[in-house]
Amino acid sequence: MERAALAFSGGLDTTVCVPLLEEEYGYDEVIGVTVDVGQPDAEFVEARETAEALGVDQHVVDAREEFADLCMEAVRANADYQGYPLGTALARPIIAEAILEVALEHDCDAVAHGCTGKGNDQLRFEAVWRQSDLEVIAPVRELGLTRDYEQEYAEERGLPVESGNEGAWSIDTNLWSRSVEGSQLEDPAYVPPEDIYEWTETPCGRETELVEIAFEDGYPVAVDGEGMAPVELVEHLNAVAGAHGVGRTDMMEDRMLGLKVRENYEHPAATVLLTAHEALEGLVLTKEERDAKADVDDQWSQKAYEGLIDHPLMAALEAFVDTTQERVTGTVTVKLEGGQARAVGRESAYAAYSADAASFDTESVGDIAQEDATGVAKYHGFQARIATAAREAAESAAADGGVDETSQAE
Repeated sequence: MERAALAFSGGLDTTVCVPLLEEEYGYDEVIGVTVDVGQPDAEFVEARETAEALGVDQHVVDAREEFADLCMEAVRANADYQGYPLGTALARPIIAEAILEVALEHDCDAVAHGCTGKGNDQLRFEAVWRQSDLEVIAPVRELGLTRDYEQEYAEERGLPVESGNEGAWSIDTNLWSRSVEGSQLEDPAYVPPEDIYEWTETPCGRETELVEIAFEDGYPVAVDGEGMAPVELVEHLNAVAGAHGVGRTDMMEDRMLGLKVRENYEHPAATVLLTAHEALEGLVLTKEERDAKADVDDQWSQKAYEGLIDHPLMAALEAFVDTTQERVTGTVTVKLEGGQARAVGRESAYAAYSADAASFDTESVGDIAQEDATGVAKYHGFQARIATAAREAAESAAADGGVDETSQAE
């Protein structure tokens, strides 16, 4: 008996994959694996009901804590891609690993996903799966299916499919972010209706709110003085910040395959935590550390976006991050207002800052008098001044020489 394990959400793509795996690929049995990375309960109900209707043996794996832990690592690395917090990209390797474990446990011959051949997720899933000896199958990609075809196929077969806007939008939700794409949203000029948003309120008219985030070694550990585990902390901030409309992104994103696509994201907690973390780093790290870490953060984010969280480079990058985060302990106050999250206060015992030294109201900086800066000021920009003077002299000489040559020719 040939058996395949399918990444199963109960949505349109994975629902149509079940009969396709049986009829087009000849598999005798399809196991559906649904991985919990913080989706709403309704999605699990839908997945269970769909699996039952299809006669699929469904396995649910709880990976919320593992995913939340990775999100906390993303905070320490200030992880974003082209300006939005990574979400789906972080979830996919966690999901793929869980599916692979179930597939191996149940002696499956193959693992399958419902990703298209145009997106990033196919690469993220398969980066994990191709480390095994199992066959990797992608029916939507390999059969060249379109969303319209899938909807017609599901209707003709009487397949149970429900999704946002009756399946027109592709929605992906996890603990850290929610993405909405497809249909009219693919038009960059189309203005999305408010009903595409579920986590964030329209950002206006709500009273300003302050939240205090506490960090230890770069990890968020408490909100307003109350200690929380990662899953609880993220869920709490999603609700609090989302009520202020914080964490909406409408952007043109450059995918790994070179395609530029229109994406809509919601990420309230991620926005607050990344804002607070970066503000605390600004207080405790030196300029040189911040400059170097910006480059490390970019590389960490790029590898995470690609789904390569186990890449050898990541270990080296995280070693640098670990060193810098030893002093990223303290609190940051964030103001939530009108769809924005702004750091308005920060405090740490490791602050690389002296109010007395920086103040305009004090005469000196320790034993350094203000007039001591005169020598520094004289040297500051000295090389540039020499270069400018040399260029001007050379240009003047060339101009004079050109006039003389013309005169001689006349």
